Amino acid sequence: MTSLRKSLPVGPLAFMLAVLMTLAFITVIATTVSAQALGNAVKNSAQPQVTFAKDVVPVLQTKCQECHHTGGMAPMSLVTYEETRPWARAMKQRVETRIMPPWHLDKTVGIQRFQNDLSLSEEQIATIVRWVDEGAPLGNPKDLPPVKQWPNEDGWQLAKQFGAPDLVIDSGSYTMPAHGQDVWWKPLSDVPITEPRWVRAVEIKPATPAGRRIMHHVLARLQQDEPDLRKALFTGNDADSNGPGMLMEWAIGKKYDIYRPDTGKLLMPGAHIWWELHLHSVGEEITDHAQLAIYLYPKGQEPKYRTYLMSYTANPTINGQLQLDIPPNTVKETEGFHVLKHPAILQNFQPHMHLRGKAMAMEAILPDGSTQMLSFVDHFNFNWMTNYIYADDAAPVLPAGTVLHITAWHDNTVNNPNNPDPSQWVGWGERTVDEMSHAWVNVTFITDEDYQSYVAKQKSKQLASAAPTR
Repeated sequence: MTSLRKSLPVGPLAFMLAVLMTLAFITVIATTVSAQALGNAVKNSAQPQVTFAKDVVPVLQTKCQECHHTGGMAPMSLVTYEETRPWARAMKQRVETRIMPPWHLDKTVGIQRFQNDLSLSEEQIATIVRWVDEGAPLGNPKDLPPVKQWPNEDGWQLAKQFGAPDLVIDSGSYTMPAHGQDVWWKPLSDVPITEPRWVRAVEIKPATPAGRRIMHHVLARLQQDEPDLRKALFTGNDADSNGPGMLMEWAIGKKYDIYRPDTGKLLMPGAHIWWELHLHSVGEEITDHAQLAIYLYPKGQEPKYRTYLMSYTANPTINGQLQLDIPPNTVKETEGFHVLKHPAILQNFQPHMHLRGKAMAMEAILPDGSTQMLSFVDHFNFNWMTNYIYADDAAPVLPAGTVLHITAWHDNTVNNPNNPDPSQWVGWGERTVDEMSHAWVNVTFITDEDYQSYVAKQKSKQLASAAPTR
């Protein structure tokens, strides 16, 4: 109004005219805003209300309840409306920021089709956000789908698919004191077979829920006499040891491995499981053990290909010792290179770092010099060692001579909320306060003929998709 008064002649009549003009201007603005608000209201009223019963439960059952059910590993159940409603605002914050579900892969690069994709679609995120913004209503109870039944956490997850395990191997019990340093317990267990047998799936679990509280991870290394096996398949440090190496690693977010059709792992008579249980104190004395379930192919049925679980490092090795140097208050990038001597299918990508872990990428450098980004976990979370299992038609098939380039980033600054002390130098080590940087990858080697057949099929698909339609 002041600016309008200055632009008109001074006097009562002029001032009154200015007032009338201002009121008219405000009326126009108010009318426009009201029209916009009315339009938004009409638009929103055209959309049905998002309810728990009809819209939210299907998302929770598909993506959340595997952990968030009574007796599950999550701290709260999200099965019923009464259980879920108090967590509505927290749910909105977690899904908007992509903290939950624990799927930390960059969706803009690399392979995007997985057997175990936990991530929410943009539509699913919008559904939860709208539900919370609209007051988190229950809706019509008649719209509720049947309650999903989840297997007992004390049982085997793969029993529904394969039945009872053929072999169950026990690590033996260890008592972890209420307070103390981390422990790496490495007992040896026999594999009770008298003839070669092929494995189609494996599963590891702590024996009790209490054991999950003290076990950071569990490794099951397969030890059996196969001289120079690794030297025939791998190069450099990847070929340093004889035998087949790792059978499986268990961690939060990784429970089992199922090998693809016509692939598996081979057990030989006299084999042993060399365990590694990384245990930490939780303020209460707990005694527990780990168990390994092995599901075998029927006798006489041999898969065509053998799979190997590799630890592909993202840091150099000098004289057999892994090197990692992370100065205080820095973000450090390291890398490692691993040559495939034979054509191979990569089954999965599972980054492994500790508290300073920030990101990890797996890239293929092909023999012709071109590169393919396979997977990039851009916001690694130490609390979730998620295993990204490629879909059958998306698993990368790579030629002999391919170099796998593993790059890791560690954040040793105050910007990392998990960092216990950014003023400390950090090196390679097994303790949680130390660091690691490797990717667990199941590698299945194939023949040159099979690789050429795969290439021919891919070219045929490309030609078919490029053909003009009539």
